[in-house]
Amino acid sequence: MATAIDNAQHMIDPEEEQAFMDAIQKWIDRSVKPVVMEHDHEDKWPEELVGEMADMGLFGATIGEEYGGLGLPATSYAKIVAEIASHWMAITGIFNSHLIMACAVERFGTAEQKAKWLPKFASGEIRGGLALTEPNAGTDLQAIRTTAVRDGDEYVINGTKTWISNGINGSCFALLVKTDPKADPRYKGMSLMIAPKGEGFTVGKKFKKLGYNSIDSAELVFDNYRIPADNLIGGVEGQGFFQATGGLELGRINVAARGVGLAEGSLRLATEYAQLRETMGKPISEHQAIQLKLGEMVTRARAARLLTLDAAEAYDRGERCDLEAGMAKYFASEAAVRNSEESMRVHGGYAYSKEYEIERYYRDSLLMCIGEGTNEMQRMIISKQWVKRNPA
Repeated sequence: MATAIDNAQHMIDPEEEQAFMDAIQKWIDRSVKPVVMEHDHEDKWPEELVGEMADMGLFGATIGEEYGGLGLPATSYAKIVAEIASHWMAITGIFNSHLIMACAVERFGTAEQKAKWLPKFASGEIRGGLALTEPNAGTDLQAIRTTAVRDGDEYVINGTKTWISNGINGSCFALLVKTDPKADPRYKGMSLMIAPKGEGFTVGKKFKKLGYNSIDSAELVFDNYRIPADNLIGGVEGQGFFQATGGLELGRINVAARGVGLAEGSLRLATEYAQLRETMGKPISEHQAIQLKLGEMVTRARAARLLTLDAAEAYDRGERCDLEAGMAKYFASEAAVRNSEESMRVHGGYAYSKEYEIERYYRDSLLMCIGEGTNEMQRMIISKQWVKRNPA
């Protein structure tokens, strides 16, 4: 049985990290800003940007260097995500979902699975995501119905997944299935598979969304879909629930970082607009009502960033960090919603126009309170872990 590797990653030199951040900022200015509004309004897949992200190594950001990845610590990864999300949140989901799949293979896969799949994940040759959610199973993952039945050297899979990021343009997924539907407790009958697209694996409808445009969210259908038994992550059935949820720590840090980016981006837009817009003979930034909003927004954004980095640092130390990741995800996502709403109010009537960017920040921010576990669930996790760490 393959066991989980230590989360701890090498520490990056501050100058190396800054050089990478500078490269990210130049890429945003050169390639992202000129196309974001067109792609968002048309819900168009950003094919050229995806190619550039692969060239920069973002699809291997957290994958170990021995497999061709960048091997970045979670702290550096969170900063990169926040910076990109402060200009366009949606595209961070393209490589985040992919990296959660890669994380499951790297942490729990066999040596053979790591050698076969991780180099192709790191290069972006194979891209994909995590296929957990079903029409009847979201937060309650143990309620999934997709089954995988062993047939010689293969598994035969039947079922449907829904709301899967990269479902259309991705080519491989970490697929959560039931290998023993009668297991009690239910989680003991769940397994995680490496599932590349092939015969019996079809993509259903693409979902139209309020925000988070340009990244496809789709339905995946499995009809007598066969994969080699060697694609069972870790090689042992019944480990899938913990393998899938283990990767969610990194996923929640990512969502928190996206929330930070949205909160900071909304603040940036409000700050710029408040200094340019004048009423009663002076910039609205000099009116007390606007000053109160900006004061709250900058404090909220800063607190979200610090909570997110705190969670990322715990992850990098190899510690269990569901409490820290849950707090960061909860607070930063709510900060994104609140800051984008307040920025809308600062912009006044112009905020309602598609010609201004702030309306996109508001639409995109709402997803952050739902993705990678609802904020209602986060508060329950936070409470349970806090009590567990502080027994009477």
